[in-house]
Amino acid sequence: MTGALDARLQRRVQRYGWERAAEAYARHWHALLAGVQGELLAMAAPAAGEAVLDVACGAGAVAVAAAAAVGPAGRVLGVDLADAMVLAAGRRARELGFAHARFERMDAERLALPDAAFDVALCALGLMYLPEPAAALRELKRVLRPGGRVVLAVWGERAHCGWAPLFGIVDDEVRSEVCPLFFGLGQGAALAQACRAAGLQVTEQRRRTDTLDHADGDAACAAAFAGGPVALAWSRFDAAVRERVQARYLDAIAPWRDGRAYRVPAEYVLVAARRPVA
Repeated sequence: MTGALDARLQRRVQRYGWERAAEAYARHWHALLAGVQGELLAMAAPAAGEAVLDVACGAGAVAVAAAAAVGPAGRVLGVDLADAMVLAAGRRARELGFAHARFERMDAERLALPDAAFDVALCALGLMYLPEPAAALRELKRVLRPGGRVVLAVWGERAHCGWAPLFGIVDDEVRSEVCPLFFGLGQGAALAQACRAAGLQVTEQRRRTDTLDHADGDAACAAAFAGGPVALAWSRFDAAVRERVQARYLDAIAPWRDGRAYRVPAEYVLVAARRPVA
């Protein structure tokens, strides 16, 4: 029973944390993640007329790009646990005129969707936050048509992500309950193995190295604390704690300072797979 309670708590922390992070996430992370998101879309190659599901869609960057690729003859559904993210994604799609893209609040581990309803499923940097990523992968397989394809991206090895000290810095102040196994799927072939365990046929695996480029320390801290996975803890810190954790984080990423700017190393793992035809 303890595990179930912990999973429920983790989902609650994720939901309300990303509710608080939504505005800052769109402002600080869309440009930072454009490279890996573009590679994920290129691997998936959504085509005109296809039906695409984007799980953990955030503020809609990937879903909107997929909507452009499939055109009005296709359809895109973006789902996220946080209402604020769903609303932000919907606004973005409407502003760009993508009436064939819609967004709903939904748990990735329990998709309220019919079987075999999509040609393509995407999840860009979402699986790491889930208490039961294996359940989410089984759900992705279920909602794909036979032969349908899925492309996933997660953060890579902890040692290759220069921003990783963030979690320990926050945990020193308060138990943040932010996905204790965050980098687990980025180790070795863990993501591909998880896909196979869910019954998917892996067709490709890649590692991508990149940098998170921040104009200055304020931008680096805003992305890390206000717009990222520790946003709930950050919202509860008083001014003194905020000053302390920001100073520690800037010390941690100091090796990648370039004048006022920071170019923090990042690594991603991308896996493409298919639902078996038979």
